[in-house]
Amino acid sequence: MQKKITLITGGDRGIGRATALCLANKGHKICVGYRTREDCAHEVVEKIKHYGGEAIAVQADISQEEQVLELFKRIDKELGTISGLVNNAGMLLPQASIEQINTQRLTTLFATNVSGSFICAREAVKRMAHRHGGKGGVIVNVSSAASRLGSPHEYVDYASSKGAIDTFTIGLSLEVASQGIRVNAVRPGFIYTDMHADGGEATRVDRVKDSLPMKRGGQPEEVAQAIAWLLSDEASYVTGSFIDLAGGK
Repeated sequence: MQKKITLITGGDRGIGRATALCLANKGHKICVGYRTREDCAHEVVEKIKHYGGEAIAVQADISQEEQVLELFKRIDKELGTISGLVNNAGMLLPQASIEQINTQRLTTLFATNVSGSFICAREAVKRMAHRHGGKGGVIVNVSSAASRLGSPHEYVDYASSKGAIDTFTIGLSLEVASQGIRVNAVRPGFIYTDMHADGGEATRVDRVKDSLPMKRGGQPEEVAQAIAWLLSDEASYVTGSFIDLAGGK
C-alpha cells in the first residue's frame, strides 16, 4: 500500500506541529510548511525521522502564490504526489476593535488566512482530482470557533476570515466530491498554542477557560487527532463536515 503524502502548512508550531507528529506516527510522509521559523520546522522533521518516519521542511509564505507553486513542486520532487492537505497556516494580529482596523491589516490577514488556503487547495486538487489522473485525496481546513462566535472586541477580522474558510469548505467539498476528494474542516477554540501571543495575550486561554462548559483549554494534540481522523479511511464517507473542538462553547 502506498504511503499517504501530506502537507501541513504552518506545521512548525502549535496545532500544525502536533498534526505533523500525529500523522507521521500513522505512517504519512510529511511536508512541514513554514514561513519564518526554520529551526522549529526542522526540529519537527528531525523528530519524525528519529522515529523512522519520512519528512521534509519547506519554507513558503502562502500569501505569495509563486511560493505556493514552489512548495508543491518540492513535494512532487522529494516526496511524491500529495494525497492530503491540512490548510493550517493562519495569522492572528494584535487584538483590536472595529475602530482600529484598517485596510492594510485586512489585506495582510486575508492574504494568508483565506487566499493562501485557496491557492494551496487549488494546487492539491490539480494533483488529486480524477480528471487530472489523480487518485483522489483529502483536504482538511483549519477554521476556528471564532467563525461561529465572532470574537467581538478582539478579533472580528480573524473571525471573519475563518467564516470565509467555513464557506469555502462547503463549496469546495461539493465541487470536488465526484473527483475522489473529500473536504472537511475542524474548528478549534481556546487551544493552548503560541498564536495567542501573536494577538498580544499569551495567557488568553487561562483567562477564558472558566467560562467554557468543560472548564479547561484544549491541547494541540486533541485537535491533531480530529484532523488525523478526517484524513483517514475511517472517515471515507465524510465530506463538507465540521468538527468543533472548543470545550463545548
